[in-house]
Amino acid sequence: MSLSVILRAAGSAVLFSLFLFPAAIAGECPAGKSGDNVTPPGPSEPKGLKDEVISSIDLGQGYNVPDRQFRMRRLEISPGGIVPWHSHESRPAHIYVIKGNITEYRSNCAAPIEHRQGEAVAEQGAISHWWRNNSRRMVVLISADILPPK
Repeated sequence: MSLSVILRAAGSAVLFSLFLFPAAIAGECPAGKSGDNVTPPGPSEPKGLKDEVISSIDLGQGYNVPDRQFRMRRLEISPGGIVPWHSHESRPAHIYVIKGNITEYRSNCAAPIEHRQGEAVAEQGAISHWWRNNSRRMVVLISADILPPK
């Protein structure tokens, strides 16, 4: 089974779960605010972040995608907390906002993007970004991603 088949299956699973648990597609970059590298890199260290792997599948075992892991994480971001600057060029991910609202600062958008409870975000390709909890409440995210080869 190829990586593209795995990615399509993972995407289908997320879409199916969104059908069962309705979600809005997350905020987009406002019109006229997108461009290449219009936001400088953000913080490089996490702050107020609890990041727990809750499930992991070795895609080399039975899926013929060696050295790849498909994992699911639960992230809790405290008020003022930060998910540091990172890239998705070699690590596609889906994010689902379980609780609260969070702000994303994306390399290809000159304006902050707000994500609200119940929204889903597809993270892929040549983007880098960071997230900050600008609210007074805990934010909880579920992340499903495919790790690059070791």
